[in-house]
Amino acid sequence: MYSKKSIERIKIIKKKIEFINEIIKQKGSLSLALEDEINSRASILMHLISIAEQFDKLIKNAEVEMLSNFDKQDIKGSYELRNFIAHDYEGVDLFIVEEIINNRLPIILETINKILKDKNWKKY
Repeated sequence: MYSKKSIERIKIIKKKIEFINEIIKQKGSLSLALEDEINSRASILMHLISIAEQFDKLIKNAEVEMLSNFDKQDIKGSYELRNFIAHDYEGVDLFIVEEIINNRLPIILETINKILKDKNWKKY
């Protein structure tokens, strides 16, 4: 069974993905959202950092059972992106950000939704 803390962490990840999706929806497209350097891009990048930090906390707390649901490359990639954003904000490759948002976040969100629908964990 998953720990209460690990469930809380994936709920945060889910919320951050939903925030990114809402920003994109409000701007009309991912490209337009990333072109908005003042608000949307900064928000999206901060949400991606937050996602990575939640995965990192799962790792540091040895939440192996929870982590086993996710592709190891998604976990590793999210933290690598977090470091890149944090240490070279102006040099962030927006093509990579688009690839992650378009191709990896939907898979992560689907995995989280499956976990949360699973009856094998006690609802906290």
